[in-house]
Amino acid sequence: MNKLTKIGVSALCGSLAAVSAASAGELTIAGGATMTYTKLGYGVTGNPLGMASGMTFTGSGELDNGTSVTINIANDDQNTYSASDIAMATPSMGTFRFDQGGGTGLDRIDDMMPTAWEETDGTGVGAGLQTVGGVGAGQDIEWTPPADMMPDGITAHLAYSPKPDGVNSNDKAGSGGTSTRVDGSGWDAVVIHTGLQDGLKVFAGYSNINQAEGADSDGDRSSYAIGATYAVGSVTVGYQWSKDNIGGHNSSTAYYENNAYGISFNVNDDLSLSYGMHKSDRNRSGDTNVELEASSVQLAYSMGGASIKIAETDIDNASYVSTTAGDHEGTVVALTLAF
Repeated sequence: MNKLTKIGVSALCGSLAAVSAASAGELTIAGGATMTYTKLGYGVTGNPLGMASGMTFTGSGELDNGTSVTINIANDDQNTYSASDIAMATPSMGTFRFDQGGGTGLDRIDDMMPTAWEETDGTGVGAGLQTVGGVGAGQDIEWTPPADMMPDGITAHLAYSPKPDGVNSNDKAGSGGTSTRVDGSGWDAVVIHTGLQDGLKVFAGYSNINQAEGADSDGDRSSYAIGATYAVGSVTVGYQWSKDNIGGHNSSTAYYENNAYGISFNVNDDLSLSYGMHKSDRNRSGDTNVELEASSVQLAYSMGGASIKIAETDIDNASYVSTTAGDHEGTVVALTLAF
């Protein structure tokens, strides 16, 4: 019995060694924890204390031909799974990324405005803001050409989804055709240019998703975004415009058109301030337009692995509700610890 056990263990160890050699790589974990105090000037806040914990698992390895492989899995805010991507960076053909909700395609540039902490609608005060996402808002495949294939300072991203219905599927499974509008594939194209002038970043993107004409749709959904940020010294300013042509009719939403502005100021290496505004107009076929306006003043102060962040946010016509029910304002204070 003892002899058989030793043989079995030796064989097992040999097998594990072989697997380890064939699967050389590493897995790292990074994350943080945030504690917040939220004071809202509308609705019922209840207990103002909140907590978020997030971890990102990153696995990396290399194939025989020099292609590096990376997988990122994010676990955020009490979710068992929030986003993931698998990237293959080839020596000559660029990077291919299989993404599930991680922000590829047009979703990369949905809001590029400079902030001290969060996007204008991401401070915990309910905004209900509709920006642009394209196929990158769901499950897609994205290709980033290698740097030597593009002019200096230009980065391009091309994303494709066989059916961009916003559902993330497990392996050996499909989304099940959950969208009644989406009638085929979709694609995004994004270009970012940083070579025109020091401190200047210019970006633009386009998305097209095939939609069937029907009771609430006029056809394909097209989205656009264009903007720029400019950093000089400790100050960064930015502006961008975007439009999401949903294609609805019969009193449904035809499109959302957005204008966003932002300015940030780094007082020193530890302290930064920012102000941002986002205006979004919802156009409904045969109905009155409603403009949502969100503004946020923010402060962030870091102390090594800890940081304190404060956001004062005011929203008019939240979720495109033009009555007093759409007037939202609030203050959020956060203490974040990185590990």
